Amino acid sequence: MTGSVRRVAIVAAMPEELGALLRAMSPGQVVQRAGRSFHLGHWCGHEVVAVLSRIGKVAAATTTTLLLSEFGVDRVLFTGVAGGLGDGVRVGDVVVADALLQHDMDASPLFPRFELPGLGLDRLWADADLVKLAGQAATEVLAEAALHGLIEATPRVHQGLVVSGDIFVDTTAESAALRLALPEALAVEMEGAALAQVCHDFGVPFAVIRTISDRADDAAHVDFQRFVLEVASRYSLAVVRAMLERLPP
Repeated sequence: MTGSVRRVAIVAAMPEELGALLRAMSPGQVVQRAGRSFHLGHWCGHEVVAVLSRIGKVAAATTTTLLLSEFGVDRVLFTGVAGGLGDGVRVGDVVVADALLQHDMDASPLFPRFELPGLGLDRLWADADLVKLAGQAATEVLAEAALHGLIEATPRVHQGLVVSGDIFVDTTAESAALRLALPEALAVEMEGAALAQVCHDFGVPFAVIRTISDRADDAAHVDFQRFVLEVASRYSLAVVRAMLERLPP
């Protein structure tokens, strides 16, 4: 499904987040590809296609490849939750990735640890304009969230490195090992760097916005589903809406 129509892709990591996004969009066509439902519609003056990434790097890469090769997408917005790693990155904060890295990529000794073979780099950089836009939108949304008492502490927006891998980091030992290897990393999740690599290969700008659901330690599983329903899905909806309202056609 290619052609002259250009669309903004909205990729959600969790079904709860996708559901909130779909309820905000105008009803449209649903296209099935590779076991995935791609929802085409309009939102805030843009043609959009929304889809669930599924969990893990391969699933995210497959989803992104389909978006870019079959749906005329020229910008990709990814939203989901993550575990906090950086100092001062707390539950309820939002991290906007300016770069992404696969923390479980290790082809040494053939290549340096974390380097993507064939690309000669380890970090994949998000689009600077979309990063700026996401930061502005998240700052606005979090100010309103604090006023409405969705979380206890005043939430903050952070910008920096987000790392991805095919493991749910939920122990203090795993979290400490990541901080030691990648001290600049702000958050850890399971899809963003794969989406970033596909967008890099296709030359398509992208942004990754993550709400911090836990500190990626021994308490990472506590109230996760409740957090996604009551906080993260609301953040995702509001941040994406604010971005689309500001995004040039």
